Amino acid sequence: MTKEGFIFNVFGYEHPEARVFAFLKYIPATFKNLFNLKYLKNTWTYDKHQVFRAEQLYTAKNYRNFLETFRTHFPEYVYFCPFRTKEIISAPFSSIAEVYVPRECLQRLATVQKKDILQTAALDLIEMLSRESHISFNDFGIHGSIALNMHTSKSDIDLVVYGAKNFRKLETTIEKLSKRGTLTYVSKNRIDAARRYKARYKGKLFMYNAVRNKEEISSDYGLFRYSPMKQIEFRCKVSGDAEAMFRPAIYRISDYQPTSTASRLKETNTPAFVVSMIGCYRNVARKGDTIRVSGMLERVENVEIRNVFYQVVVGTGTSEDERIWPL
Repeated sequence: MTKEGFIFNVFGYEHPEARVFAFLKYIPATFKNLFNLKYLKNTWTYDKHQVFRAEQLYTAKNYRNFLETFRTHFPEYVYFCPFRTKEIISAPFSSIAEVYVPRECLQRLATVQKKDILQTAALDLIEMLSRESHISFNDFGIHGSIALNMHTSKSDIDLVVYGAKNFRKLETTIEKLSKRGTLTYVSKNRIDAARRYKARYKGKLFMYNAVRNKEEISSDYGLFRYSPMKQIEFRCKVSGDAEAMFRPAIYRISDYQPTSTASRLKETNTPAFVVSMIGCYRNVARKGDTIRVSGMLERVENVEIRNVFYQVVVGTGTSEDERIWPL
């Protein structure tokens, strides 16, 4: 949360000095009219102040609207990234008033003396998942409205688990518990069905995702230079899913098959990875699966060793037609 009352989600694991890349999630009532957005009818109250959320958070149009408003009224939140050669929304350290770390938020929740119904349900759920999966309670975290203490009795439970191995263990445990009838998967569409990250426990809806452990963060800001080339569409096989549960979600791919003439590529610039900046495409496919992809082909150069490879990015903020579709 910033000193103006903006609430951001920190984005990714590589950040410039003295600032973090972030995506705007909640807008205080004071600045609501500055943004050219359609808002959800639901509102939230953070520290006695009303905040609003865009009807559709992760669209290219809304990102451009966020960027334009910040550029005009809060230019300190716009950062020109020399390694991507474009402006990106980011929060400077000097503007940050409060930081909510999922692991710390859960530990804080556990010490609350008079928990409400949702807080109790969240803690019971995580304790049960920890017990069943043999994942340490300390490797779980809580985020979303509960972490910010602005939830209602109808809010969802947003939990995270730290580490790829723990995520796969949790995934297996939730599958086991669903077969036992302890919880029930919830799917509104094909992407939900592929991810299987949403379920109901004792009448409460919960969602789970993964956060990298420190030792799983393998690169620093400035190590790679990213050059966008063109929009392409193709089918491919997932040859590696070890980082598919994080955000950005990274899929190693093979068997590139263009689905349009414009997407035909030389062998030398065929992408080795698909990277999704959009959260809903985390963990939508596993090793051996076939996916259909629409996104931006990028040339990626390691600036230290001058090694070059290619990847396709989904969620660049430049086009609404960027997606990963499991087949």
